Amino acid sequence: MAVGVPENEVFAAADAVLGRGERPTVERVRLELGRGSPARVGGLLDQWWTRLAERLNGETRLPALPGEVSQAFVAVWQQAIQLAQGVAEQALAEQHQVLIAERERVAEVEDQARRDGAQFRQQAAEALAGRQSAESRLADLELLLAQRQLQIEDLQQQRESLLRERREAQQHSQTLQQDLQALRLKAEQERVTQESYVRGVEDRAHREVDRAREEGKAMSIQLKEAGRHVEQLQRRLESIQIELSQTQQRAAAQQARAETLEQQLTQVRKAPGSKRKPSTRKPMPKSDP
Repeated sequence: MAVGVPENEVFAAADAVLGRGERPTVERVRLELGRGSPARVGGLLDQWWTRLAERLNGETRLPALPGEVSQAFVAVWQQAIQLAQGVAEQALAEQHQVLIAERERVAEVEDQARRDGAQFRQQAAEALAGRQSAESRLADLELLLAQRQLQIEDLQQQRESLLRERREAQQHSQTLQQDLQALRLKAEQERVTQESYVRGVEDRAHREVDRAREEGKAMSIQLKEAGRHVEQLQRRLESIQIELSQTQQRAAAQQARAETLEQQLTQVRKAPGSKRKPSTRKPMPKSDP
């Protein structure tokens, strides 16, 4: 509560309390004001009671009235003044008791403060010791935190290294897949080419045989020459069959190499942390036309 509450506000609050038919006391006036210390309000309330008596005495000077009415008003005002003086004296006595109680309370607080001085000093010493212990503990925790930070950085470096090796393995796997796809495509192209070549050779052989048969029928007089020609054709057919067999062997070898590359790719996928090894793939031999 503020100490310097204006006296006019205290007087107005006391008038309001009195207007409600209640006796103005320190607590009632403070409740009416909503602020003010008990000492300040009590001192101003004493002044209010003094001025109230003066105000009531001043009111006894009434305007010209009939004698009996004037005497009745004067008697009433005198009774009110006496009553107000009695109330004022009672309020002063109560205020005096409040001041005495306040002094006693302040004295008790001072005694308690003196008694608690030693305890406060002991608590301060304990607090200082606790602070030193806490600072030591904090230093230990900071050291532990620094060690944990170094461990975290080391783990992060290991993680980055593993991720880098994993990316390299993935790139190596992709390269192997591309090589395998290229080899498969080349083998398929060579197979198609060989099949087309074999079909062409067979077709030519059939045409040659057909033509030889037709010539043999048409040229019965040249049977010996036709027989020799047929023998030549048979030798050519055997040569073609030998060439076809060699072509099929080359295609089988290429298929075996493709399966070997597929096995290498499977091993790379099973070991994601392995580093990429240089390719040992040998160039494919060129097929004969």
